[in-house]
Amino acid sequence: MRTVATIDVALDEILVNLATIVLRLSKPELTQTPDARRALAQSVRQYAVCAARSTDPRVHELKTQLEETVKPNLRIVSIDGVKVS
Repeated sequence: MRTVATIDVALDEILVNLATIVLRLSKPELTQTPDARRALAQSVRQYAVCAARSTDPRVHELKTQLEETVKPNLRIVSIDGVKVS
């Protein structure tokens, strides 16, 4: 059982490091093209799948942060005084 726990901890560390890398790559200046946005979204989805079984709170916090990077930016536009979002 000790080996399983050791592997679990090692996987959590790998997930934390991976999320840090993906967060760095999620900067708007690096994800300007549609292909880059799709690649980011795919990386976030794959990370979420891997993170689902983790019990490490850092992994889940990073998953939340990553998911925020792929949410569309909404703008409020005013047409003739009527706000449309």
